[in-house]
Amino acid sequence: MKNQTQLSEGYETKYEHYAHSVGTLMFHLEWCTKYRYKMARKEENERLLDACIRRIASKNGIKIIELNVQPEHIHCIVLVKFDMSVSKVFQFLKGGSSYLFFKHQEKARLRYPRGHFWSKGKFASSVGFVQLDVVQNYVRNQDEHH
Repeated sequence: MKNQTQLSEGYETKYEHYAHSVGTLMFHLEWCTKYRYKMARKEENERLLDACIRRIASKNGIKIIELNVQPEHIHCIVLVKFDMSVSKVFQFLKGGSSYLFFKHQEKARLRYPRGHFWSKGKFASSVGFVQLDVVQNYVRNQDEHH
């Protein structure tokens, strides 16, 4: 019998079952654009970045619970399989979204001629099911915070 955990707002998931382990990993992630340029100030770029991140996440088995695109940084809460490290999640999300963004917004290369859209810096914190509501509210209310 599989255990079920109820996430906030009806987001229901089951723990992943592997050969010798059971569970999931949830992370609160944050990263910034290179030089903190406000590339998502325009609504068009904000929607494009949101779509790029969601597409890459879906393609790599990363479930996005919450995503907030700010003008110069990203906040998100993700659910990943046991075998995926935080650095691998960042590699997929930052590298993949950067590639897709430049592919669809070629003028961005004028600002970033070397093709480095995201800064090297990043923030990650593990999130438990008990903390999920608090972290989701924090991510959702970034507009008020900034």
